[in-house]
Amino acid sequence: MLQRLRESLILLLIALLPLHAFLVTVGTKMLEGPGHAPLTILALWKEGLLAIILCIAFIEWARNQERWFDFDLIDLFIVALVVLSIVVTFFTHGDLKLFIFGFKYDFIPLLAFFALRRVDWSDTFARYALRVLVFVGVTIATYGIVTIRLPQSFFVWLGYSDLHSLYLPDAPIAAFQQIGDIGIRRIQSTMSGPNQLGLWLLLPWSVLCVRYLRGNVTSYALRVTVSFLIIVGIAIVLTFSRSAWIAAAVVTVIAYRSLRPAEEYRRFILQLTTFILEVLTLIILFVPSILVRVTSSLDHITRPLEAIQIIRENPIGLGLGTAGPASNRVSDACVYLDVGSDFTWASDRPDLCVFVGTTQVQPLDHRCKCPLLPENWYLQIGVELGILGFVLFVTLIVLVLRSLRREHETFLILLGISIAAIFLHAWEDSAVALTVWILVAHRLIVKH
Repeated sequence: MLQRLRESLILLLIALLPLHAFLVTVGTKMLEGPGHAPLTILALWKEGLLAIILCIAFIEWARNQERWFDFDLIDLFIVALVVLSIVVTFFTHGDLKLFIFGFKYDFIPLLAFFALRRVDWSDTFARYALRVLVFVGVTIATYGIVTIRLPQSFFVWLGYSDLHSLYLPDAPIAAFQQIGDIGIRRIQSTMSGPNQLGLWLLLPWSVLCVRYLRGNVTSYALRVTVSFLIIVGIAIVLTFSRSAWIAAAVVTVIAYRSLRPAEEYRRFILQLTTFILEVLTLIILFVPSILVRVTSSLDHITRPLEAIQIIRENPIGLGLGTAGPASNRVSDACVYLDVGSDFTWASDRPDLCVFVGTTQVQPLDHRCKCPLLPENWYLQIGVELGILGFVLFVTLIVLVLRSLRREHETFLILLGISIAAIFLHAWEDSAVALTVWILVAHRLIVKH
């Protein structure tokens, strides 16, 4: 009975996580009115549900004495990372609030994985979980595509910010982002940003790729799978998340290599390469800003280099919470504009720190404290936990991927997010992190 309850709650969690930002935004508007930051009491629903799930798992584990001392190499790396985070933080900044923020983003999903791989799972859980991913994925992809042309007033009515493309810690989230000055909208559907949507859609994309390439289904089921692939694929494209594009392409190639004959795989690679080159040529000729976003592209180069320099200067790390999304929570809201850009639109937003190029133009009475964002999850761990933390985390990911080689859907899901983590803080979103590590826990139960 406990197992059935836990699995049902997990399916509910997986289904609701990608709707979190939308539900909290609309709920805050209904309870508090427009212009308010997301209510904490609403935002904590997922932590509360996860806590219930983990309590049930603990009771199951405690009842099964045979599992009390189950422990493997993957567990060792997780424990080592947690202990290292405590030690490094104690000897560096020692700020408990910052540590808690960092622990939430870096380790709560990993600890859920650690706990849930110690309980039994039903034979049907994976099938139901993957169905939920596909159904929710197609639903939010469709919603994102439909809303791409809706006016901003519609989103403000729902409770979103009246600005786009900006993150303000004490205000509602923006409903979408735009690419520079060309006005192309990046969809984010029900999630908190286009990158977050693009990364989460890698999950149903991986599942659908495997279903399509296996091909052992009825013609009707195959047509449905192709239709779903097209919908999810269009949504990934419309996020204009280059990291999600790269990860989706790699997932597709690896899936083809694993599930199709060598000759068909070679033909696919040739066709895919030709298609990508043709699309890139058209984009570069007509709308190069889609790919070459000067400020964003420079950030993806300079920020990792800055992170590497910080790691060299601080080989034991700066402590948990000093980089990445946790740093965002305790820093000023900073906006970076290209040289020559008009920044007068921000004059009525004194809470914004505006930079034109490298020059701070607003406010002028104090120096802003901007978040430290390495634009790379592995380097973020390195900044926080030093060289040892970086090595431990990378090794953990490699170990888990090697252990999942025969579990095609879960392997591809983890591979896609791990690739995107080279270019983004891919594990920051709970919809991605919790869902992926729960799916991995189901496949990597600790052996007796």
